[in-house]
Amino acid sequence: MVAGLGGALMTRPLQILIVDDHEVVRRGLRATLESHVGWRIVAEASDGREALAQVEQHKPDVVIMDISLPELNGLEATRQLLAFAPRTRVLILTLHESEQLVHEVLAAGARGYVLKSDATRHLIAAVEALGDGRTYFTSKVSDFVLAGYLSPGPASPQHAKPASRLSPRETEVVQLLAEGKSNKEVAALLNLSVKTVETHRANIMVKLELPSFSDLVRYAIRNGIIQA
Repeated sequence: MVAGLGGALMTRPLQILIVDDHEVVRRGLRATLESHVGWRIVAEASDGREALAQVEQHKPDVVIMDISLPELNGLEATRQLLAFAPRTRVLILTLHESEQLVHEVLAAGARGYVLKSDATRHLIAAVEALGDGRTYFTSKVSDFVLAGYLSPGPASPQHAKPASRLSPRETEVVQLLAEGKSNKEVAALLNLSVKTVETHRANIMVKLELPSFSDLVRYAIRNGIIQA
């Protein structure tokens, strides 16, 4: 049984994985979380792919995940890890906030969302909530969530965000290409043939109506797939 799920049945600490590409951030989060009795940091990861491997190995109860990660961003990493570790709860800890991003975080399956600027006040409470099987959103993020529920209805397909037209695999390809990797490097990272990557790349350009590779990079930046 997991710590935080109740009473005398607790048999082990709450297992936590920290995912952020900045070592100083990971170090600060570790120091804060390890001071809490009954919690244990089982691993750290600096990119989305490493996060997936650490989840598979350690099966943590809670993953604290940044969104802006190299090679595989936090949203895609969240979607993929929850596919094979559905009992893991993901807390998004990020610099960025917008109604659109909050909806994407929820759609990916994350259970909490805290801004890094609010971490000092909210991180412990957020991890406690996810450890107890609850959700946690800071007040401004909660306003975004409420606004979404009170809106007249889902956007029509013609007004859908362009990124929603990409499959998870296509989003991975976009991120790796926009980060400057060659077709061959993308193929090796995703265990695909170079021909398959070339096909994905061509389909993406047509699907998003992008005339050049520089437009693809700008698209990735605008949609939060990579950082500028």
